[in-house]
Amino acid sequence: MQETVYIIIKSLALFCITWLSIRLIGKRNMTRVKPFNFLSYIIVAFVVALMSLELINFSSGLVVLLIWVILPIALDYLAIKSQAVHQLINGKETVLIKHGKIMEENLLQVRMTGEDLLAELRSKGIFNLAEVEFAVMESNGDINAYLKSDKKPVTAYDLGKKVAPQAEPQTVIMDGNILAEPLSSLGLNQEWLKTELDKMGVALENVFLCQVDSSGELFLDLFNDAVEIPQPKVKELLYANLEKIQADLLAFSLQTENNNAKGMYLRNSQKLDQLLNQLRPYLLN
Repeated sequence: MQETVYIIIKSLALFCITWLSIRLIGKRNMTRVKPFNFLSYIIVAFVVALMSLELINFSSGLVVLLIWVILPIALDYLAIKSQAVHQLINGKETVLIKHGKIMEENLLQVRMTGEDLLAELRSKGIFNLAEVEFAVMESNGDINAYLKSDKKPVTAYDLGKKVAPQAEPQTVIMDGNILAEPLSSLGLNQEWLKTELDKMGVALENVFLCQVDSSGELFLDLFNDAVEIPQPKVKELLYANLEKIQADLLAFSLQTENNNAKGMYLRNSQKLDQLLNQLRPYLLN
């Protein structure tokens, strides 16, 4: 019994030590982790495994772990302060395509074939090599490509159009439960959310996930995938209502025989028309 308790306590202690070590080394995307950091993770895992099997002394293992936790942190700090240290530890990027031309010598340097390069570009959604102006392999092995100017997707900026700034959508319902904090961050409350759900004829307990964007539009996903619900178009409805008001004001100006009222309706109709022209890029794009 005592041995079982000892094993449990030791396992929990090793778990906490491992978790703390990984947290101290820092957050990393394992698909893009730098070679030295990857080695640090392996060493930490290997030493913890040896400690758990009692193949090395517990105190000696802690010393090894401490060294392999402090070293990556120290090297990361030095890499931040010095470009030379950063390149020494992490290496430097390698240009693979320049001005649309493949750099064969650099490709050989990183031990890649032409087919490897094409496969990496296809993973980025680029299937035609003629579209690439510049491509570089980063120090973590990832390849980034820059398209030729006439092959890049057209943006609203290229067309000279104004578009509304978009903030990150907030998830306000998960598994049928309202998440108060994301909702309040948008300046909304639960009563507003329940009212919107009522308008759509959806019960709260039937909602698997609900997101609200910065303009107040809802995206719903229900538990029952067979049920289709129309997604609300808040911006479009607002623009349509403003258009209707503008048209009504213009109609009133034509129908009334009172000159003062006619002038008032006409002026307000023109002001609203100017406002609609300003809001069109934000509400209809």
